Amino acid sequence: MSADDNHKPEMTIAVTPFDGLCGFRPLSEITHFLSHVPSLRKLVGESTSKEFQEAVHGRESSESSEDVQRNKKALQEAFSALMNSEKTAVVSAAKELISSAKKEGESFAGHGGPSNGGQELAELVVRLNSQFEGDIGLFVLFFLNYVKLEVGEAMFLKADDIHAYLSGDIIECMASSDNVVRAGFTPKYQDIPTLTSMLTYSYAPISQQKMSPVSYPYVTLNTTAYSSSSSVILYDPPIEEFSVVKSELNKKGAKVTFEAIAGPSILLCTGGQGTISVGPKTEEVKHGYVFFVGATAECVLESSGDEPFTTFKAFCELSGHEDSANGNHA
Repeated sequence: MSADDNHKPEMTIAVTPFDGLCGFRPLSEITHFLSHVPSLRKLVGESTSKEFQEAVHGRESSESSEDVQRNKKALQEAFSALMNSEKTAVVSAAKELISSAKKEGESFAGHGGPSNGGQELAELVVRLNSQFEGDIGLFVLFFLNYVKLEVGEAMFLKADDIHAYLSGDIIECMASSDNVVRAGFTPKYQDIPTLTSMLTYSYAPISQQKMSPVSYPYVTLNTTAYSSSSSVILYDPPIEEFSVVKSELNKKGAKVTFEAIAGPSILLCTGGQGTISVGPKTEEVKHGYVFFVGATAECVLESSGDEPFTTFKAFCELSGHEDSANGNHA
């Protein structure tokens, strides 16, 4: 459903090994799969598949605005054709797909694409079918980037970018929005027309969506924190709505002091134990505890256990223009 006008960019930080489908693959990979996965081509349709391949041929990596728009239009038509497949046709095609995955192994899907090997894709298809048998998502994965994140790795998703989280635990931070449109791998209501009309149809390798954290400078570590190689790193997506700081205090007595910022924060503990101090007030922190820290408040975290004390602090620095941007005027 689309409940409000606010956009919904998201950032994902892996807390455990994670895998998911995020954004459309490079067009050359989609073309490859349409040529080497017969059940996929059958659902998209022979004429639509051919039209897509001819439309993007030689322009897959072009950066000219004319070619990009042409490619997006062709991608939308091919993806919409897939998503509007009859349920009976999807179930039948899924059986063919699973049979091929089990038989072909490494040679599955034309030995895979540059991003994923045939064996990896075969195992993924079989695993997902065991969870959502005969689902359209089994074919959508050939259009989307399949990504794996190790602990601490992150990726950013622009508003209206298609994605599916498959397994693993994450810290997910997003803009304030109730918007969500579902279309696969779910028993909930699926709104295909809205999904296929609203997507950006941007296509790129997953490397363009992954993020690298940087050192967060607005903190002070005590001697114990320094000597135990404790760390404070920043995940800073290319938007104004939010950023996330991860702190890991590796020894009992390790302490980090966060400078006051012009905006509120939400702090979540994912491991270890310690305390949080804001002004004269100190509270115990354990795994799963969540705290709200008001704007302009200095925040101090201190480890009190032998295991690493790990927290994530999502924050937004206010510029003074938020009310006007949201349509609220004095």
